[in-house]
Amino acid sequence: MFKDKVLMITGGTGSFGNTVLKRFLNTNVKEIIVFSRDEKKQEDMRIALANPKLKFVIGDTRDYETLYRAMDGVDYVFHAAALKQVPSCEFYPMEAVKTNVYGTENVLNAAIDRNVKRLVLLSTDKAVYPINAMGISKAMAEKVLIAKARRQKPNGTIMCATRYGNVMASRGSVIPLFLEKIKNNKPLTITDPHMTRFLMSLEDSVDLVLHAFENGQQGDIFVQKAPACTINDLTEAIKQLCKSDTEAKIIGTRHGEKLYESLVSREEMVKAEDMGRYYRIPADNRDLNYDKYITTGQVDLNELDDYTSHNTERLNVEQVMELLLTLKYVRKELGME
Repeated sequence: MFKDKVLMITGGTGSFGNTVLKRFLNTNVKEIIVFSRDEKKQEDMRIALANPKLKFVIGDTRDYETLYRAMDGVDYVFHAAALKQVPSCEFYPMEAVKTNVYGTENVLNAAIDRNVKRLVLLSTDKAVYPINAMGISKAMAEKVLIAKARRQKPNGTIMCATRYGNVMASRGSVIPLFLEKIKNNKPLTITDPHMTRFLMSLEDSVDLVLHAFENGQQGDIFVQKAPACTINDLTEAIKQLCKSDTEAKIIGTRHGEKLYESLVSREEMVKAEDMGRYYRIPADNRDLNYDKYITTGQVDLNELDDYTSHNTERLNVEQVMELLLTLKYVRKELGME
């Protein structure tokens, strides 16, 4: 479906954007537009990849006009631009709103106005039962997308979303942090050893987005089933791989952190379609006829549970070690390639 097509990645210099480029640059895609506000990262990417299919646009998703101009001739949009760090969004929540909510609306409006064929928003498990500013802003981004998708004409831009948990070894995540601390003989810091987190690779995240592009209907949200582990077991796995006896200090939960993450809420599980590797959550397309809300109910929610990092497949230390060794970044850090 991407032959001779033009792709655009907002926030394209991030971990996800780099993985998408590795996947697509050697295919028959016509052009890939990297849209971001970081000129230094764009320059580094331009020099490192030196590929004529790449086009770079400096801009911010908070600016509709720049997005509109950049989307001229674009067929597909990967919307990855976001403020993602939980603590920083807690201290500057309106910045999260400006980028994750208003920025998303700008991207959607530009895509609609430019007749983009399909758009996928990258969301997060933190959007489910959100307790922090980052999660709340991403949950609103999902709601904005679904609302716009609901109003699209039959031949309009198809808009859907993907939702996934922690991406292993992505920029700013705990795995690179721990490896760096061990390398420099510094103690590891653990917030709560009993916390659980989903474990996905960057390749998994790209697979999920491609699945959404190929199978998505208006307003769908796609979730990949993923294993999880406790932070304590992840720490122990990294220490064993590094053959390190580095001390691990428990420092307490950070601003806005959860004990576990949810990828599909109990309420969404009512309508979720199990597709094997993925869940598809279709949009609620009922209108504002309130009589339906009063007279038509759903199944008993007491019979269901949300899909969380506490109740998914739980990996032990040895299994986490095996999974970590599938990551090129980890193997490189360990001197294995």
